[in-house]
Amino acid sequence: MKPIKAIIALIVVAIAVFAAYYYYYAHQVDIENIEVSSPNNLPLNAAIQVKLNQAEAVYVEYWKEGDKQSYKTTVSNAAVQHNIPLMTLEPNTSYKFRVIIDRIIPIKSSEQSFKTRAQSQWMVHDWIKADHPHDEKALGNGMVLLCYRGFPGYMAMVDGKGTIRWYWQDEKLGVRLASLTPRGTILALLAPASKDEFNKPNQPSKKSTNASYYLRSGRIGFVGGTVLVEIDLTGKEIARIDLDKKGIIMHHDVQMDHNNNIVGIVRDFRIDDRPNHPKDTLWGDAILTMDMKGNILKKWSPWEKWDIQQDKKLDSLKHDRFHFNTISFDRDNNYLTSSPIENQVWKIDAKTGDILWKLGKGGDYKLKDQELFYFQHAPHITKTGELLLFDNGDFSPRDSTTANKQSRAIAFRLDQKNKTATIAYAAPIPKKQFTARMGSAYELDNGNLLQTSSKTGSVLVTDKTGKVLWELNAYFIPYRAIYVPEETWHKYRQN
Repeated sequence: MKPIKAIIALIVVAIAVFAAYYYYYAHQVDIENIEVSSPNNLPLNAAIQVKLNQAEAVYVEYWKEGDKQSYKTTVSNAAVQHNIPLMTLEPNTSYKFRVIIDRIIPIKSSEQSFKTRAQSQWMVHDWIKADHPHDEKALGNGMVLLCYRGFPGYMAMVDGKGTIRWYWQDEKLGVRLASLTPRGTILALLAPASKDEFNKPNQPSKKSTNASYYLRSGRIGFVGGTVLVEIDLTGKEIARIDLDKKGIIMHHDVQMDHNNNIVGIVRDFRIDDRPNHPKDTLWGDAILTMDMKGNILKKWSPWEKWDIQQDKKLDSLKHDRFHFNTISFDRDNNYLTSSPIENQVWKIDAKTGDILWKLGKGGDYKLKDQELFYFQHAPHITKTGELLLFDNGDFSPRDSTTANKQSRAIAFRLDQKNKTATIAYAAPIPKKQFTARMGSAYELDNGNLLQTSSKTGSVLVTDKTGKVLWELNAYFIPYRAIYVPEETWHKYRQN
């Protein structure tokens, strides 16, 4: 019986091979035309237009001339006409490529070439200085996303060599901030450069417990945005929401949740109805959720649960009581936000609005003095489960003199059930790059940290002890720098 089974197996294989052979030759496909274009006239992108004589799936293999490493785009759907984007190319660089028809026996075009043009002069900046740390390997295979809030506003992704590899610009508005979404797009908050409203209060008396700092005022506030836009990595605009027309002022942070809804920090207020106080508007913040059409789904406001009768800070902070600067999500999809005025991170139940806990000075977790943080930004949960934040260090006991001021990344391991916290690591950046405001810290895939010293225009890659391995020098004040990992591009290329 065994010889018979072997014969049958050979016959099946032969039939399969013959069928494939017959299909290949009975359905011959030809590449009729190949053209190369430069979308948006940028030296960072190219598009390969392919015309076939019949519908087939194709992809493009491409590489820098003289380089052994090659890249492949993802396989397109079967069609006669194809437009295949090649992105994050280097300016003024020669590339070679082949168009490959995706069949059992692939059909490859002849080797062809193109050269990207030189970078536009207004996009050339001295991002990396030779006399500063510049080990490009410290950044890994990812890039740094920066937003320019002036005019004309733009977003740029810069690689470890200091080369802009991706770029998007709005014709009329500055880009306040941006975030990567779960579906591989970019969500950006835009606004005119002159839209901010803030005032500087009088210096506090010696008896005051509130430090003096620039306060947002009015409904616009500071770092307020007027337009929300979602774009894909080709630069195509997917959605644009005019927040100003809806009377919504979003600021400091906006993210997309796992349901592809927009969650952002917005200005919010209530009327001061305390006895023996003049009627006044008390300004603060709220967390707003809307769909991609701009329809409001829900709003959480701390004013709904805040006891203003017992708030001893309210008179001096009535224009900007909470100053939320972050929205992120814990692993259970509840909210994490940052109240730097309180030197605390809050976790909020996304369904009920209950404040589940507060981490920081006077919070629900008992912390040692060296574990406390001051005027912090960007708290979030890392891939390995720690809560990582950027501790600006302003108004802390450590900053009695300029020489003592220091910012740092600090990560905590939290036991949320028993309310205990231990430091996983703390990475202080150099004192010369102390930043009183803004800033961020994110963990890279290789274990290093990407830290932003906004006021000094520095973006640093450090190890977890704070040793600076790489430094980018912005010519503007970056609100924060976002790490863009290599897998962000998997929708467009295979490797």
